[in-house]
Amino acid sequence: MALGRAAAELLDGERFVVGTDTRQSCAMLQAGLTAGICANGQDVEILGVVPTPVVAWAAADRHVPGAMISASHNTFADNGIKLFAAGGLKLRDEVEAKIEARYLELMSASPSVMNDRPGPDRVGVTTSSHEPEDWLDHVVSTVNGGSNGALAGLSVVLDCANGAAYRLGPEVFRRLGADVTVVGAEPNGVNINDGVGSTHPETLARTVTKVGADVGLAFDGDADRVIAIDGTGTVVDGDRVLAILALDWAARDRLRHTTVVVTVMTNLGFHRAMADAGIGVVSTSVGDRYVLAALDDGGYSLGGEQSGHVICRDLATTGDGVLAGVQLLDVVVRSGRSLADLAGGVMTTVPQLLENVRLPRRDPDAAAALAPSVEAVEREFGSDGRVVVRASGTEPLLRIMVEHIDPDVARSACDRLIEAARRTVT
Repeated sequence: MALGRAAAELLDGERFVVGTDTRQSCAMLQAGLTAGICANGQDVEILGVVPTPVVAWAAADRHVPGAMISASHNTFADNGIKLFAAGGLKLRDEVEAKIEARYLELMSASPSVMNDRPGPDRVGVTTSSHEPEDWLDHVVSTVNGGSNGALAGLSVVLDCANGAAYRLGPEVFRRLGADVTVVGAEPNGVNINDGVGSTHPETLARTVTKVGADVGLAFDGDADRVIAIDGTGTVVDGDRVLAILALDWAARDRLRHTTVVVTVMTNLGFHRAMADAGIGVVSTSVGDRYVLAALDDGGYSLGGEQSGHVICRDLATTGDGVLAGVQLLDVVVRSGRSLADLAGGVMTTVPQLLENVRLPRRDPDAAAALAPSVEAVEREFGSDGRVVVRASGTEPLLRIMVEHIDPDVARSACDRLIEAARRTVT
């Protein structure tokens, strides 16, 4: 409720749109959030169980703020609230900081302050809208003019993670004419991301090979990311999806400024492949909102993360796993090549190691203590590898990423950095 009031006070708009994923706790959090927004005088349109990009789409379409209640790829025991500014855009850091400060102020106030009417002459009302036909129509329209047969002849397995895309995801691909098999589409409130979805691609891989499908797509709990599986059961991660789209879009003059935006975690092999193709690469901090900010600041059209966040900026205001999957399969159909063929030839992955070092507490500055060790490793690597060390934004962890063309060299360097972190940080 406090967060609802804080957001309502600081985000312009006469009403909010609010969606949820399938977690048991969503109804409880939606009730409190909605109460806070309505107490400030704004109305709330309840979208029901929908993917995060549907909330962003509705916020853009109605030019109002929005909120998605979801913990994305986390287990059902976690939950969270993603806020969108009017127009469906992720919040900039300075706006988020103001909302956080106001939220903390309200949380620390006496109960009488929270119960006081905040000032408006009216209390907002809630309405329900459970038919996101406009988003469905838009996603379908992005390939081949929305032809119902744009993906005809393609057999697709969708893993909806028992999450927000369990109804709408399959509907999109069926409208496009694909032969669709669905797993992870029986949510019960506690099984979201439980052995299914983008964090468990092995489940989808087994199904793809079992039924002999051409391709599989796995979404996370709120469907703002996608991981693909080719017909052989091999994972096609966000780096390869981005590379396939970047090369195709550049060839068709759709890649604005011939540049793609990625994060520092994107594999070195991606950078080399783009350089060979004459495509520029802009790197940002980890997080899709930083990718989005760079896209808008530079006027670019494509960006994303290795984890499967893909932002088609000309088509959406945020990462959309279903939309990205449609764009990828459109390339497969138009090229006449299998996803395995496309993904295998688009880039050569440089061996990459990702390790977490647990900290006694969350520390945003933990990586700074390791800087001398990182610099020493990077001098040894030269152009054959790189190191990225960052503190987790949500957990007491120091994340260490090491890449090198020689996996043994990468392993040795990573072990040294882990030991240095344990000496100097933990």
